[in-house]
Amino acid sequence: MSKVLWHITMSVDGFIAGPDDSMDWVISEWSDDGRTTRDIDVGRSSLADEVLQSAGAILGGRRWYEIAERLYDGVDGIYGGDWQAPVFVLTHGRPSDTGDDTVTFVSTPLAEAVATARAAANGKNVVIFGANVAQQCLREGLLDEIVIHLAPVLLGDGIRLFGVSDGQRVALRRTTLAASGQITDLRFTVRR
Repeated sequence: MSKVLWHITMSVDGFIAGPDDSMDWVISEWSDDGRTTRDIDVGRSSLADEVLQSAGAILGGRRWYEIAERLYDGVDGIYGGDWQAPVFVLTHGRPSDTGDDTVTFVSTPLAEAVATARAAANGKNVVIFGANVAQQCLREGLLDEIVIHLAPVLLGDGIRLFGVSDGQRVALRRTTLAASGQITDLRFTVRR
């Protein structure tokens, strides 16, 4: 059965995006100082490559989509341009003119959106992009795994990996710990 997993790169101080949604530090870590998402080489980490090969669909939030479109080559920049499968964006309303028919905008409850992405993944995994959708999936018990590539950088500010106001604790079990160059790969299953 397919899994739903959150796949992210994180700074040592717990940020998955820097101030003003900057991701230049991620591009730099994954591309030997490249400048665009097209410079990312996902083959440098066996875990990143495994996630890419096992994935059949991506589900992200509207904020993630708009930032990706504005700053990072949109869906064409996913995994350094290597992504060739469905992308779903959970939103309250479809943007008026995206000019992008490779993205499906869904305005259903989260569980239905995950089910739609799972069906499109055709037995492969669904990868969650964006902190908000991932945190919602955690709260609703829809997330199976978290894959973190820990980058050796301190950002000091930005979007935290996880921050909820209710103080709800989420128990995880580490299943992978590996190193790839300066990146530390971590994989966790979500305990239920």
